[in-house]
Amino acid sequence: MFGVIEGTGFEIIRPEFADRILFHAHVERLWTGGRWCEGPAWFAAGRYLVWSDIPNDRMMRFDDTDGSVSVFRQPSQNANGNGIDRQGRLVTCEHLSRRVTRTGHDGSVTVLADRFEGRKFNSPNDVVVRADGSIWFTDPPYGILMDYEGRRADSEIGGCHVYRFDPDTDDVTAVATDYVKPNGLAFSPDEQYLYIADTGRSHDPDGPAHIRRHIVSDDGRTLSGGEVFATCSSGMFDGFRVDRDGYLWSSAGDGVHCLSPDGDLVGKIHIPETVANVCFGGPKLNRLFITATTSLYAVFLNSNGIHPAR
Repeated sequence: MFGVIEGTGFEIIRPEFADRILFHAHVERLWTGGRWCEGPAWFAAGRYLVWSDIPNDRMMRFDDTDGSVSVFRQPSQNANGNGIDRQGRLVTCEHLSRRVTRTGHDGSVTVLADRFEGRKFNSPNDVVVRADGSIWFTDPPYGILMDYEGRRADSEIGGCHVYRFDPDTDDVTAVATDYVKPNGLAFSPDEQYLYIADTGRSHDPDGPAHIRRHIVSDDGRTLSGGEVFATCSSGMFDGFRVDRDGYLWSSAGDGVHCLSPDGDLVGKIHIPETVANVCFGGPKLNRLFITATTSLYAVFLNSNGIHPAR
């Protein structure tokens, strides 16, 4: 079977996508009312999802036990990407404050990194935590290009890089410096690769709209390689996640694109709004939560995400 499965949102492009979806499942809109929804992160212990509504300067919370939605934090410093560390704590990229923070179990907020070599970051965008506890994040300029998602300012660093924060030493190192606008990022299941999106096309029609794949060094501290893994066929790849089998589920202009471990587009989940980011959640990590412009969507899959504690 190929093509769009009516009433579900699924489009099968290659047969292998049929094995990753549930034919009787369909996309659900769980909430609407945002301006640019981003950064979903699943908290298994509490069975809730947190995500960012960047222009509204707030973070929202979806309770999976009763379907309710409430404000998690406001103001949020125009928070964007979120992740979970191995202790189950929230790690957040903040546009307005130009920093990466960690929220403790008691609600206290700790600044992990706000500058590199004495200069402020542009506007940390998305974040992922490796099994060794190191925190990797991207730093494009979207939060300083305008006041809508942050505060207009000049770049102090003069470039848009990808960084690694070492929680043992508090050192910040630049691990990739050849990106136009680095955006979403995720590790492969075995953490041998780091995938990074470049959304340079957002402000240059000839700019990149692809995901690159880097090799992670044996000590988990540096990157090499960086060939183009996949180029987006609709809009741009923004945030994405990788499932246990190495398939990559990425935001795109027409929904969510599913890419094989070889980078081939095998299927789509059509969403009626531009998708910004996704994450796996639910007790079995088989539900894909989707943040798309004004709304939060979700769909059950025959695929499972990777637990933060691995």
